[in-house]
Amino acid sequence: MKFDFSMVKEFGKFYKPHKKLFTIDMVCAFFVAFIDLAYPMLAKYALNDLLPGNEFRSYFVFVLVLLGLYVLRVFFQFVNDYWGHILGIRIEYDLRKELFLHLQKLSFRFYDKTRVGHIMSRMINDLNEMTEMAHHVPEDVFLSALMLIGSFFAMLYLNWQLALGVYTIVPIMVFFAVKRRKKMSQGFKKVKEKISGVNAQLESSISGIRVSKSFANEEHEINKFNESNVLFKNSKNEAYMQMAVFMGGMHFFINLLNIIVLGLGGFLIYNGKMNFPDLVAFTLYTNAFLVPIRRLTNSVQQFESGMTGFARFNEIMAIEPLIKDSEDALELESCKGKINFKNVTFAYNENHNIISGINLNIEPGKAIALVGPSGGGKTTLCHLIPRFYEVDSGEISIDDINIKNIKINSLRKNIGLVSQDVFLFAGTIRDNIIYGDINATEEEMIQAAKNAEIHDFIMSLEKGYDTDVGERGIKLSGGQKQRISIARVFLKNPPILILDEATSALDNETEFKIQRSLEKLSKGRTSLIIAHRLTTIKHADEIIVINKDGIQEIGTHEDLLEEKGIYRSLYDAQYKGFIPDEIEPN
Repeated sequence: MKFDFSMVKEFGKFYKPHKKLFTIDMVCAFFVAFIDLAYPMLAKYALNDLLPGNEFRSYFVFVLVLLGLYVLRVFFQFVNDYWGHILGIRIEYDLRKELFLHLQKLSFRFYDKTRVGHIMSRMINDLNEMTEMAHHVPEDVFLSALMLIGSFFAMLYLNWQLALGVYTIVPIMVFFAVKRRKKMSQGFKKVKEKISGVNAQLESSISGIRVSKSFANEEHEINKFNESNVLFKNSKNEAYMQMAVFMGGMHFFINLLNIIVLGLGGFLIYNGKMNFPDLVAFTLYTNAFLVPIRRLTNSVQQFESGMTGFARFNEIMAIEPLIKDSEDALELESCKGKINFKNVTFAYNENHNIISGINLNIEPGKAIALVGPSGGGKTTLCHLIPRFYEVDSGEISIDDINIKNIKINSLRKNIGLVSQDVFLFAGTIRDNIIYGDINATEEEMIQAAKNAEIHDFIMSLEKGYDTDVGERGIKLSGGQKQRISIARVFLKNPPILILDEATSALDNETEFKIQRSLEKLSKGRTSLIIAHRLTTIKHADEIIVINKDGIQEIGTHEDLLEEKGIYRSLYDAQYKGFIPDEIEPN
């Protein structure tokens, strides 16, 4: 992405909340520059006026005054170095907060096509370089401008001929810097893109480390990582080659200036048009002139990296949330749980509808089971209710209110979801159960765990509810994780339940216990149950058979068995008419 002055101006808005600190930083930078600019002229005065007049006392008093100035300079420089970085850190905090808040608003579609490693790269690497830019670049540009302008007029005052000789090199330096800057910018943009690939591959490999080890495919993962790592290495080689050309060229021009001062200054002294103290002062101003050039040379690279990161930051911020509250969105209060689908169609891509023309009415408090082959749209249908995805056409309503007219937060607070793919946050068992209701009491949390048949197991652990579950709950078994996720929904206590293979990871005995708990929880609540084990839904108020062609059958367990249709075929394929006693619900 190309960036221009408008992007620089846009970045400037992040300084507004910290304008006092920014002002302090700039004021201190001004005094640093003032002291540095004053020294050569003061040195000239001492060498020209004090020493020739044998005013040694005044000369040493003068030296003490200079010492005092440089003590002050240490203070001003400390403010620049410390509080300037604090300014950058605060801006980084604001940027990261804004980005994270925006990421929370983006729909499932964004995360379906964006790898976690790419997002992490933008959250960490890009923002870190933007922080460095936020502090160093404004300060360096301000300091450099003061030093360049101040030293320019000082050198003109000392000897205009020598000053003009020095400044003949400046336009050539500027032309070189502008030409090389573009190539360096392109190089560092490629580095940003490739490090995102490395992060994405790393995230994927580490997350799947147990799978790769189980298949003895560590070498394959190493090769995949090496591919992205080599691309990153090559891109960085190119970027730093461009930077080396830029830096080498700039240093050549800086050294050329020193040679011009030495050669032309010596010629002017030889011809009596300049004295030694003036040449000393001029040389000091030349060094003062070179310092901002060196500083600007370093700032160019920081600016390029920072603005490239800001461009990538803006790429995400420019993504509009596909699902958001309408202007007149309502709170869903006293939800009864009536759900209606009217001609609902949905597709993940334009060429293939997952759900087409679904019409369905679910009365409050009813337990509705969805069965059918994998890929038939059961989970997708349930994900449309809390607006994880937006319907392409048709309408879904709860309590006769179009869900598009309900505030998203309010809608989702009234829906509890337990999925087959259980996710536990890194932290303790307590953290994961209490996630169902952040404000729940200890007693409510324990009761939820008891309802999910997990309390006794938790109490058998050394640290009980404060036991760490590991990354994604890796320290627990599949059944234990699933019961904790069920406890989380018990604690939330929503009027609408979505149980997507909620007992699939449980053994028969535990499944029977959980089924009783879920039946208790479901009373008076609308429940949508997705299940492949048909015995778990035989007591549902209504069973809906759905496949890629839509709803095929609706009825109770007994009615559908008598129809001898798809449901009967699924049932016979699973049990051949035999139901083990140990899993037969009471």
